[in-house]
Amino acid sequence: MDKDRIAGAAKQAKGAVKEAAGKALGDSKLTAEGKSDKVEGKIQNAVGGLKDAVKDAVKK
Repeated sequence: MDKDRIAGAAKQAKGAVKEAAGKALGDSKLTAEGKSDKVEGKIQNAVGGLKDAVKDAVKK
């Protein structure tokens, strides 16, 4: 598993927590930051997935 996938998953989790906290507190800035972190995490996770796919393809 690529380190980008791990970091991406962690960023998604952090974003989900920020988004939930922002909604609970009525803080629209914190909610937006959480959504942004989730999107960044999804992208980073996808990049890691592509790297894993390339590594697997090269091994075959």
